[in-house]
Amino acid sequence: MFPDATNPLAASAPTSLKKKKFSEKASVNSIDDFGLFENDLDFNGNDTLGNYETERLITAVTKITDLLRKCWGVAGAGIISSNLARNTNGEKVLFNPRVPGKLVYALFGFAGINDYLYLMRSLDKDVMELINDIAVVLHNEAYRWGLGDSGQCNKNLGSAFLMVYRIGDFEEVRKKNDEAKKVIFSNEDFSSSITSKIPGSSNLNDKLNNIHLASLPGINAFGDRALLGLLKTFAGLKREPKLNTWEKDYRVGGGVDAFTLEMSFGMDAGWAVEGAVGSNHKIDATYLSSHVNMASRMMSACKQYKLAILLSQAVEELLSKECRSKLRHIDTVYVKGSKAAQRIYTYDARHQGVDFFLNKRIDAIADKEAQQYTSQIWDRDQDLLDIRSHISESFLNTYKHGLSQYLLGNWKDAVAQLEMANEIMIKDILESGRIEVVTSMRKRIMDPSTEDEDAIHWRGNLGDGPAQTIISYIKNRNCQCPDTWNGVRELTSK
Repeated sequence: MFPDATNPLAASAPTSLKKKKFSEKASVNSIDDFGLFENDLDFNGNDTLGNYETERLITAVTKITDLLRKCWGVAGAGIISSNLARNTNGEKVLFNPRVPGKLVYALFGFAGINDYLYLMRSLDKDVMELINDIAVVLHNEAYRWGLGDSGQCNKNLGSAFLMVYRIGDFEEVRKKNDEAKKVIFSNEDFSSSITSKIPGSSNLNDKLNNIHLASLPGINAFGDRALLGLLKTFAGLKREPKLNTWEKDYRVGGGVDAFTLEMSFGMDAGWAVEGAVGSNHKIDATYLSSHVNMASRMMSACKQYKLAILLSQAVEELLSKECRSKLRHIDTVYVKGSKAAQRIYTYDARHQGVDFFLNKRIDAIADKEAQQYTSQIWDRDQDLLDIRSHISESFLNTYKHGLSQYLLGNWKDAVAQLEMANEIMIKDILESGRIEVVTSMRKRIMDPSTEDEDAIHWRGNLGDGPAQTIISYIKNRNCQCPDTWNGVRELTSK
């Protein structure tokens, strides 16, 4: 009935019990099963304190368990479990929050609130209400789309949320990986890994590098669900009435609806140390690793590319082929703090001109759709189709050609192709009629040489962020590719 060492965050006990009677021969175990104490019973086994005290005790434990589950989640379960099970010479020992961490594999997602400092200054103490309104949407979608209990919102850092989609403990994942090796691959196929190395023991490095997450059974559906949680949050933010009310708040929009709530999302996949950080005074259940940091870097880099979501190469490898066909390789970079070159991807997503209320589902139906996931969702789900409806094959082919020339060092050809891709996107959005406010400005916006300030603003807004970013990078170097160019550029900011 009460939390135990094996599952401290299990579902809570019932909040009420009917009064029970026990025979004279009732065992201690059977008494404990009802949450009563032996001294509370008379000779005939009657509850002398009455049902009221028992219910109060169970209610208190139920609340504590519920708080532990909500405050600490999966990471905290291991800490609590380790402490509940700690014994010395058969005796329970004092609670020690600083138990050793353990290696786990997971997908890590960061969701950051854009213009957070502006919101803080404008809303003052009411910014807490806004963050909680965002959290409702984010948490609902993370839990809904996470496979089983894998989707967890680990913590809020003020401007950002950390989500963890836990694949499994090191030993559990290693066992599944070994089984997959025997069935599908030869050892040579595992000479490289999507996980990076932990500084320190070479033995530990070898063990981690032998784990190839992409080979795990069911990993494609697992990865798809993690990404879907973020994309459904992107749509849900524009569907939630409370958040629309904030956009109309005179303190942030000046009474003319000048403010739009935006969030940036980043994801990476790999290992982390799961455990507690702190002291006997205060601890936090958390995840520590370069992969957690990389997810944060992906989120931050969204601003540079004017995108809503960025995925690392490690994440792309874990997704279904149907999902990967919708992703766009936008650049190959060295992320600040990392010496590993990696391709970065986006799922192109725009909300301008999309009426997400038309796709609204009651929770029961939304839950059922998540439970019935198949990889065909990428071609059928209306939210996913709408947020990507500004992307055409002509644009994708032109951008791909321009990116290829850029990576090869043919920078003048790259600029020509990327500028063409940018113009295609502007034209496609204008012709779609997605954004009514720019209809009267169409001719001015379509003119690349325009000097009209409003038109220049909208060209930057409607155009393709990655194309504009790479064009600017090349032109700042006079379109001269350096001799040392290896097809990778360094992101200079976190």
